[in-house]
Amino acid sequence: MKKIILGLTLISTMILAADGASLYSKCAGCHGSQGEKKALGKSKIIQDMTKMDLVATLNGYKDGSYGGAMKGIMRSQIVRLSTEDIEALALHITTLKNK
Repeated sequence: MKKIILGLTLISTMILAADGASLYSKCAGCHGSQGEKKALGKSKIIQDMTKMDLVATLNGYKDGSYGGAMKGIMRSQIVRLSTEDIEALALHITTLKNK
């Protein structure tokens, strides 16, 4: 029984796993379709950041430990993202380099 529950949990997690491209569609308005812009002329360009740096930055915005001028705006954008969403979003951003 435990194996069935674990299997169903894993399957549902995979089905519900975040799609980084869909998540990024909300970011593109400020950061650019390829992550090439400084959001509102104030942020870092995210296109060339590593996945590890992106995850740390996004988690910092989420918990309020990171950010300057964009801190409030960014926190409101990502506060509802799960750990899996943040991982998927960061991974997707790393694929945007000069497409």
